[in-house]
Amino acid sequence: MQLSASPYEERLTAPRSWWLISFLVGVSFALILLPFGTLPLLGGLVGGTAAAAVAASSYGSIRIRIVGDALIAGEAKIPVAALGEAEILDAEEARAWRTYKADTRAFMLLRAYIPTALRVQVTDPADPTPYLYLSTREPERLVAALESARAAAARDAG
Repeated sequence: MQLSASPYEERLTAPRSWWLISFLVGVSFALILLPFGTLPLLGGLVGGTAAAAVAASSYGSIRIRIVGDALIAGEAKIPVAALGEAEILDAEEARAWRTYKADTRAFMLLRAYIPTALRVQVTDPADPTPYLYLSTREPERLVAALESARAAAARDAG
């Protein structure tokens, strides 16, 4: 397997509203510490905002990448040869596959604030995972990158 430039990379960043909420958490800490004086108030504002921002940033640091002949989604690394058909899910279908259609054995890289997703069948008989559910803002581009990686892997194998 030769690693080349990644044909697809997406970071599932937290929405802008979460950064405002992080600041409001800091304001809440500042108000709690207001009776203790100005310095604790400023410490609460800075510390509370920083702690909430770190939490929002770490939750939004998940990446989906295709590198060489592998799909890397979060901490999972799956060879594209073990993947089958990919289905683009609009907001309504994505919600259905996150809830009542979901299989407990599926690998779900789920971010509820991203309305669209991709469902990719796992064809490896040794893998009990029936499919991957990947929240993505660009499902069409991810499907094209998967097909390109699959074609390149078949070309290299043949």
